[in-house]
Amino acid sequence: MHRQSRWLSLKPLKKQIRPRRESAPSDAAAWGESFIRYLRTECHLAENTVAAYGRDLKRLFAWLGGRRLVGLRVSELAGYPAWLAEQGLAPKSVTRHVASLKVFFRYLQLEGVIADNQAELLGSQKLWQKVPQVLSAAQVDQLLAAPRKADGLWLRDRAMLELLYATGCRVSELSNLRLRDVHLAERYAMCRGKGDKQRIVPLGVRAVEAVEKYLREERGRLAGKRSPAPEWVLLSTRGDRLRRERIWELIKRYAARAGASPEISPHSLRHSFATHLLAGGADLRQVQELLGHASIATTQIYTHVDHTRLKRVHEAFHPRA
Repeated sequence: MHRQSRWLSLKPLKKQIRPRRESAPSDAAAWGESFIRYLRTECHLAENTVAAYGRDLKRLFAWLGGRRLVGLRVSELAGYPAWLAEQGLAPKSVTRHVASLKVFFRYLQLEGVIADNQAELLGSQKLWQKVPQVLSAAQVDQLLAAPRKADGLWLRDRAMLELLYATGCRVSELSNLRLRDVHLAERYAMCRGKGDKQRIVPLGVRAVEAVEKYLREERGRLAGKRSPAPEWVLLSTRGDRLRRERIWELIKRYAARAGASPEISPHSLRHSFATHLLAGGADLRQVQELLGHASIATTQIYTHVDHTRLKRVHEAFHPRA
């Protein structure tokens, strides 16, 4: 979910802390709604980010079960991560929910609802680094070739898959990709990532060919169903933007057809993009720029994958190999 821009410091709020208010148990949801409005109107966060905070708060309120916000001690709040784990959440998700809790309580403190922010005393769970699922080059070829003429919008789906693997973009970035962002003659696309940050990603020959064929033979029929003409590259059967949820569904379908793991997702192609670049000799900083990572530490999760190349380098250059 949230990364750097999402874990707010609440810097936009410069006002003084208001006098403490007594909050009745039923006020928790009301303050949650106020917090969400603040994120949307004053912090101007992306709607996906705001929605993610909203989902985290729903779990928090379920755990509270009507208890008061005022007076909660860190000893009580410490039960929240354990409860989340009991609900089956992965360690990374638990850590994210705790971060949302801290931001929400910081907001309550600034609004004068609570005097002391006990949530800040909660420690952060150290996460075991999860190795991302990566497809082999052969598996990627099978997946990208999975759409067939019998599928109806197979040209769109093939262009969708080729773009995901060629650019390494997130599924939300692909869903929001506009015609003006794609420069096929120059073979690059402009992706807009988290915080509306833009980055240029090259397009390979196969991706360009797939997109050109889709634009030439299929997209015009879909775009004609809407007025004014839609600006997005990938369109639904009704001529609307192809939503990220639908992209997930399509990839699951084609992964099953290609005989890939049911765990394959749009992010698997992003992971494979980064992994295959590193395996081909790309510099970690270059991959960081292509992925749009704010920190090199985020990109370093991909360095586990290239044991074979490292072994060849060691054998070739180490004097005692």
